[in-house]
This record gives sequence, structure tokens and C-alpha cells, in this order.
Amino acid sequence: MAEIIEPFRIKVVEPIRVTTRAERTRHLRDAGFNVFKLRAEDVLIDLLTDSGTSAMSADQWAALMRGDESYAGSRSFFRFRDTVRSLTGFEHIIPTHQGRAAERILFATVCKPGDVVPNNTHFDTTRANVEAAGARAVDLPSPTGLVPSQAHPFKGDMAVDALEALIQEVGVERIPLCMLTVTNNTGGGQPVSMANIEAVSKLCRSHGIPFYLDACRFAENAWFIKEREEGWQDVPVAEIARRMFRLADGCTMSAKKDGLTNIGGFLATNDGQLARQEENLLILTEGFPTYGGLAGRDLEAVAVGLEEVLDEDYLTYRIASVRYLGEKIAEHGVPIMQPPGGHAVYLDAAALLPHVPRHELPGQSLVAELYLQGGVRGVEVGTVMFGHTDPETGREISPRLELVRLAVPRRVYTESQIKYVIDVILEVWDRRERIGGFRFVEQEPVLRHFTASFEPLYDLG
Repeated sequence: MAEIIEPFRIKVVEPIRVTTRAERTRHLRDAGFNVFKLRAEDVLIDLLTDSGTSAMSADQWAALMRGDESYAGSRSFFRFRDTVRSLTGFEHIIPTHQGRAAERILFATVCKPGDVVPNNTHFDTTRANVEAAGARAVDLPSPTGLVPSQAHPFKGDMAVDALEALIQEVGVERIPLCMLTVTNNTGGGQPVSMANIEAVSKLCRSHGIPFYLDACRFAENAWFIKEREEGWQDVPVAEIARRMFRLADGCTMSAKKDGLTNIGGFLATNDGQLARQEENLLILTEGFPTYGGLAGRDLEAVAVGLEEVLDEDYLTYRIASVRYLGEKIAEHGVPIMQPPGGHAVYLDAAALLPHVPRHELPGQSLVAELYLQGGVRGVEVGTVMFGHTDPETGREISPRLELVRLAVPRRVYTESQIKYVIDVILEVWDRRERIGGFRFVEQEPVLRHFTASFEPLYDLG
């Protein structure tokens, strides 16, 4: 086939508004130069996140009308439960309003102060929920995942030797679970190989450590396994996904990603005693176990979305559209995390703005310039999101990578709109030497990127 096309027709459209650079400068200044604080109507192409931003299908909209809003024992819950069970194989399915609620319930239940939770790389809310429980979140990425320019088929892998060393260092009794994020969002949207999932699972089980998947992009990860890993090319993606889940003892999931919905998530396990503890906390903070903070119609939409996301025509289009964006800008020299990920393209802000020191937040500068230049909203995944201020010296401590994520919503933007994004990125690339840094004006101690305020250290022009 010469051209990969969208495997759907557009049935409903939503207008978007083009703004001038002067308007965008005013909007960004009013927002304290934090794109999270912008009004969505002032954004032309919104690549802030792929979470909850998908376009739902006709079947999902039809399923909304089937929603049973009974407080307890809703028919919609049982449809949702059976779909998740069929996919994951887990017995106990606990609905939540989104992924971070599942994380909070899980870590609040199993973690205690002094515990250690390893992951290939924790994302922001995952790390925050681990730390809120008094435990320490430890990232164990594969070394290949720390070099953005170096292409590797599975840069999202966990360093298994490092996991073994951590277990020996802290002791099994201090590790309540090990988690693997598929795909590895913080690490550039990179997939995890089946071989790595199997190795982590085997090591955890040999030590009696529960093994969990953060499964919000499980289908995209399964597609990469089929596409890139020897021995899986002829296996259906749905079967690969089931194999991934069967290697784990439980999972958390934000259905706002590969559930193709605007809200929803779940926590799953085969441990009945643990599930009862988690359900008690669910009742306290989310809702009764057969709705978990969701309306019945949302449970219906998730059930449909979890089936639709495994359609291989859809996944072919999805991965190809993100790859197209990454490859086109890389052809012009723009440094990105190579190869492009499943849900997003990650710009290497440190390489793109080498003259801006890390403590002057080059990722935040790049995010601001993308919006000012063309109304494109991305998100910084670097010092702002994962750095911290040293309490003794007041110095900004940066993480290992300084990235800007351009997350592509599912089934939302057309090829011409992606081409517009490419043009904006290349315009920023051409004027990169005139871009300076930013500094914090206000920041919170936890998850500061959502609410912080900044000011530029250069003339925005």
C-alpha cells in the first residue's frame, strides 16, 4: 500500500481559531508563561497530552446511551469488568476515574515509609503517589534510553541487572512491588520488549515481589513488539497484549490513553485480600466498587474503547502518523528522541538549545516558543517536571533528560494539521540561536509543572 490513511471517516467537527503572535504573547504572559494555564480556545494545535483527548467512535457514543447509572450492581460495570478480565486475565477489576486514582489506591495500600518502588521510569503522578505514601521511587531505565540520538528498538526497557542490584541492596522486604511502564512515557514514549517484560517478571517472581504494569499505552507497546521483536511478527496484537498482562500480578491503567476515552481507569489484581483493602479505600474516596467514580456511560465507553484500540488497521495508522511527524523534523536536523515513540514525538531540548543552561529551563523555553510561533501547545518533560531545588544550596537539580513532548491525540488531527506542526517546529529551529532561558517565579513543592509561574530571561521578539 503506497499510502497509510486514516481508517475512519470524520463525522463531527469542532472549530479551532487562529490567533496572531501578539495575541499569543499576551495569552502566555497572562498565564505566567505556563502553558497548562492557557485557555484551550487560545491553542490552535493542542499536543499537551494524549490523555483524555481522544475522539470517540460512533460505537462508543452509542454505548453511552446504554449506560446503566445504578449506584450498585450496574449492568455497565459488568460489561466493563468482563472486557477488562478478557484482556488482562486478572480476576479483581476496580474501576477508578483515571489512572492516578488507581495509583493512589495501590501505593497507599501496599507502601509504607522507607519502602522502595522500582520502575523503568516513573511518570509524574506515579512518582508523586509513591512519595506521598512515604516510599522512594527509583528509576532503572535501560542505558540506551538515556541517549536521545541513539536509535534502538526498545529504549523503554528496564535495566534488569540494576533491578537485581537494587533488590540485593535494600532487601526484598522493602520492595512492595515492581512496576514497568508500557510504553515508557518519561523515557520518550519508547516501547518495552517482550523479552524485557519476561525477564523482569521472572526476576520478581524468583524473589516473591509482586510485578505490576502501568498499562495505559499497552496496545501501542504490543504493536511495537509485533513490528520490531523477533518471533512476534505473525502474532495478533491482541494476543501479544494478553501475553504482556499474563506476565504480571496486577496493573494500573488510565483508560484516557489506550482506552480511547475522555475519562476512566482501573486497578487490577489476582490477590483477593489486597483487592478487598483497595475496594475499601475506593469506597472512601472514589465510589462504590461497581462504579468507582465513573458514570455508567463512561464504563460502557471504556469497554468499547479497549476492544477498538487493538484493531491493527488503527494501530498501523496511529504509529505511522506519529512516526511521520518525528521523521520529517529529524530530516531537517531537529534533535529528537530516536526513534519516534508511539504516542508522541519528544524534542531533545538540551541538544536543540545547547546555549541555554539546564538551570535556565531550556525545555520551558522551547515550549513557550512553539506556542508563540504557531499556537502549538506541548509540554516540558525535563527540569521543570522532574527536577527539584536542593534544600541546602537552593540550586536547581536537573534530571538526566531535557525533553519536550508533543503528544498526538488519538483520531483527532489530520495530516495537514500535522504538517502545520512540522512547519512551526522548523520555524523555531531556524531561530533557535535567538532563544534564551526562563526562571521560576512561583512553584509548589510537588508536581510543580502544573501550577508554576515563570518569566523569560530574553527578549521574546
